[in-house]
Amino acid sequence: MSDKHETAGRGISMRSAEIVVALLVLVMGSVVVYDSLRLGAKWAEDGPEAGYFPFYIGALICIGGGVTLIRALLGKGIKKDALFVEFEVLKPVLSVLLPAAVFVFGIQMIGIYVASALYIAVFMVWLGKYSWIRGAVVGCGVSAVMFMTFEVWFKVPLFKGEFNPLSFIGY
Repeated sequence: MSDKHETAGRGISMRSAEIVVALLVLVMGSVVVYDSLRLGAKWAEDGPEAGYFPFYIGALICIGGGVTLIRALLGKGIKKDALFVEFEVLKPVLSVLLPAAVFVFGIQMIGIYVASALYIAVFMVWLGKYSWIRGAVVGCGVSAVMFMTFEVWFKVPLFKGEFNPLSFIGY
């Protein structure tokens, strides 16, 4: 990639992206270390406790995140003004990522069946440019097939959500 292209547009810098990723890795490693200590990360008389090996994995993750953070803060190995991604390229990625995050939150609130129906319908209308009727029919149809497959035939209940919108049909 040429230097001209790297500085041509506006976007997120490589340094900023590395700092954010390093912080996320540090948080993830810290959670592993914390939970390992909660479980017990010592060597007991009958062998390692439940958190012994995860503790060291979490510690290695923290070390890797810390080294990456220090290198990013000091600007080591990064060209000045190098772009990670331009905003124009990031827009279509976010147009899929943000609704997916809302979908995951929706599963917690209204359950997987209703959230899936809405997610499919909205994507068909928004990105696929289909009509609302077609989106609603396909979304509800896919969710109905999922419901019949898991709940009725396999007898495997899937999460219905905090508000359980399917309670009116006895599930």
